[in-house]
Amino acid sequence: MASKTVDIHMPDGLCDCYVAYPDSGGPFPAVLFFMDGFGIRPVLQRMADRIADWGLYVLQPNLFFRHGRAPLFDLANMLDPEQRPARMQLVLSVTPEIVERDAGVFLEFLAAQPQVEPGSPAGLTGYCMGGSMVVRTAAEYPNRIAAGASFHGGRLVTDDAKSPHRLVGRITAAMYFGHADQDQSMPLADIEVLEAALQDAGTRYRSELYEGARHGFTMPDLPGYDEAACEQHWERLWSLFGRTLF
Repeated sequence: MASKTVDIHMPDGLCDCYVAYPDSGGPFPAVLFFMDGFGIRPVLQRMADRIADWGLYVLQPNLFFRHGRAPLFDLANMLDPEQRPARMQLVLSVTPEIVERDAGVFLEFLAAQPQVEPGSPAGLTGYCMGGSMVVRTAAEYPNRIAAGASFHGGRLVTDDAKSPHRLVGRITAAMYFGHADQDQSMPLADIEVLEAALQDAGTRYRSELYEGARHGFTMPDLPGYDEAACEQHWERLWSLFGRTLF
């Protein structure tokens, strides 16, 4: 497995990114990996490696690059409840407009890599705050996205005019939503609203409730980690990418 850190020139600075792909063969389909609210760290890099091992070129950008290179903070400190406001300030700094603009640059980067299959639509996967970014990117670039997956995605339904659930009518990709049933950032009522929007739009999707799981169930370094739910997430992600990207 080949892996490296690359810097992508953005309109307002350099974005440091983790890249992983098989060290032989290719070219490969591309995957854009949207991080969770705790940022790029070894756990996320190992997740990118696992996806790359399926025969994919994975780009994992530091979405907080405007505040510094990853890692920006010590995870143990940021798990302190008193640090939540500071972390949420970082999360909210990545506005819908920034997500859509940055995603276009990331997709251009992927398309220019010699290891990436020319003209092949990309896959998306996102966790926590990355879940909404998956939806926004699939809606903003429908011709360039083949599949998108959101796991314990938060705030997919809001009162905002640009709420992710209001954008699904623009999506042509196959979508997967893996929700935790104990997630205050995406309660059951919001899941129902999202599913109704997906059905009304005729979006190709699967929505699944991981019973007993908490927010962050895919992350071994977070309190909500659930080994069984995490392995189920890997099965679902491979199933989605396996039938849409190859």
